[in-house]
Amino acid sequence: MANVSLMDTLFNIKEVPAYWESTNINKGSGTSVREMETNHKFIVREDNNKVLSCMTDDYKVVTNKELIDTAVPILKNYDANLVEAISLGDGQKTVWKWRIPDVKIKISDKDILNPEVIIKNSYDGSLQVHILAGAFRLICSNGLVIGVVLGKSNFKHNVNNKNLDNLAPAIDKTIDKSLSMGDKFEMLSNTKLDDRDILKLVELFPSQMSEFLVEYLIANKPSDYWGLLNTATYLATHKMNREFQSTHKLEEKIFPNVTKWAKKASSK
Repeated sequence: MANVSLMDTLFNIKEVPAYWESTNINKGSGTSVREMETNHKFIVREDNNKVLSCMTDDYKVVTNKELIDTAVPILKNYDANLVEAISLGDGQKTVWKWRIPDVKIKISDKDILNPEVIIKNSYDGSLQVHILAGAFRLICSNGLVIGVVLGKSNFKHNVNNKNLDNLAPAIDKTIDKSLSMGDKFEMLSNTKLDDRDILKLVELFPSQMSEFLVEYLIANKPSDYWGLLNTATYLATHKMNREFQSTHKLEEKIFPNVTKWAKKASSK
């Protein structure tokens, strides 16, 4: 994983047909090599000729450049700032995070969040185009920054679904999703934590982290589900290797699970 500039993520892509080489040896005519079509193609970076993937012919590339060129004018309408660009592998996957500093989601006088829009793309088929709702929280006592993934929209890479016309309404919907979370956040902060849900949280993480997580959560035990949400998000974003796609998937699981547990606890 590497934090990079926006321009570093906008490299050009070329598609190269993939062929099998079939070798025939005949006593009379000697050796002949014949290329055979495979219905596959290589996705290659033009700047360094690195092969990012081998995909079927019906895989339609949505380039980072066309995605960002479409997204940026929409995000500028909200005065959003790019705060992070992450490139995974050789550029097979990219994550961009925009924050809207002038829009506030107020939990209390001391607990205020800014909505975020997180956009993901891939060139290896591991990700659809993802548009995710997020929130940014600054804990004044120690300056800790925590991002929470709240929801997402997806766009598949295929011949029938390359049109990015739906990107604008998806971003609008994503920001509306963030802004509508105030009541849920308040519910989390007002619901006393059931200790059994700490173990459920540990089970969301890789098993090799279990011992560390138990020790950490005992030493830093939250009293409510808002604290559990932010503790879990901190652990996912600061204590795990973000090179792995599984880490990003975990980040997306935290909010719906913690919300589900809190609703159950509040109904008792």
